[in-house]
Amino acid sequence: MNDAAIDYAAVFQCLPGMVALLTPDLVYADANEEFLRMSGRTREQVVGRYLFDVFPDNPKDDGASGMRNLAASLQRVLQTGERDAMALQRYDVEVPGRPGEWEERYWSPINAPVLGPEGKVLLLVHRVEEVTELIKARGGPTGSRSRVLEAELYTRARELQELNERLRAAHAREREVALALQEAMLPARRQVGHHRAAVRYRPAVGALNVCGDWYDLVDLVGGNRVGVAVGDVVGHGLAAAGVMGQLRSALSAASRVAAGPAEALNVLGRYANVVDGAESATVVTTFIDYDDHSITYSSAGHPPPVLVHADGRVEFLDKATDPPLDARPDPFPRPQAWTSYTAGATLALYTDGLIERRHEDIDTGLTRLAESLARHRALDPERLADAVLLELLPPGGATDDTALVIVRL
Repeated sequence: MNDAAIDYAAVFQCLPGMVALLTPDLVYADANEEFLRMSGRTREQVVGRYLFDVFPDNPKDDGASGMRNLAASLQRVLQTGERDAMALQRYDVEVPGRPGEWEERYWSPINAPVLGPEGKVLLLVHRVEEVTELIKARGGPTGSRSRVLEAELYTRARELQELNERLRAAHAREREVALALQEAMLPARRQVGHHRAAVRYRPAVGALNVCGDWYDLVDLVGGNRVGVAVGDVVGHGLAAAGVMGQLRSALSAASRVAAGPAEALNVLGRYANVVDGAESATVVTTFIDYDDHSITYSSAGHPPPVLVHADGRVEFLDKATDPPLDARPDPFPRPQAWTSYTAGATLALYTDGLIERRHEDIDTGLTRLAESLARHRALDPERLADAVLLELLPPGGATDDTALVIVRL
């Protein structure tokens, strides 16, 4: 049987659990029969209405937190594109046909995203396990034991919820400190000599997975030359920011004295061997010679720079790619390649947050980047960088941080 022969709408309605579909604005797009039956609502009372207009908190309970907790879970799914399983919730429901009368209910919700081709959350799957009868079991010889179990289970659920909230607050503080450290260590946007360049750093949205990406621009000794590099440290938060700062500084110093980008990466690789947290870090560096209109480059496991020639032709600088830093126990010579350009060309270096999307081949992201750069190549570097980020990053932000450097040649 193929997909065309399956009535998925009928399958949805027959699912044995309570399942609803929500829009990103938290409006009910659909609800299956079990959801309507267990909640005591009709389709007209649910579909097309805002979630918390249908199921608000009990106004008679000053400690009610079900609405706030559910909203936070759904926002996490929207921001991260990841499934979120909630702790057991007490979420009272107004009794149908009895305005002002509320019934004590217990729910175990799981929220999951439905992603579009660009990785954007199109719908939210809201699945609810009704556990009220289990929690409120009464009567018979096990009645008192059930009441004890109910109290203990509810207490443990509230404790877990409070612990999760404290952990999120701690993560938010670490994220804030890490971002401040990242900003302090990355070079400010500036021109390299008299050449035009634009730099951008966008942290991941709604996640601690930040501060591993970095960039560097440095004037090279001898001739009209500059070095441009980007890199990505495996890890996140303060630890990644610290490693990032060490690797960026080491490469900047090595580039000033190295004969070429491969030699600079050789030095950086030896340094990475003694830096905790530098394992599997990736980096690509380019040496631009404006006098002879050439670019020499070398990559340690990083996505290739993109050279957009003045006539719109796109060239990926992928002829000198090797494994990431510290990928081998002993240092080894890195490869190096060379290409030429004419005045008016554009060079772009970036990290994988710009091109990688969940459930999508990386070549699709590379093609999208090449097309965007070629389409907007007439813009100055600052406006070009903004245009590329606007087109390539999801509207709500990416789940991985992103660095981008644009140089007009």
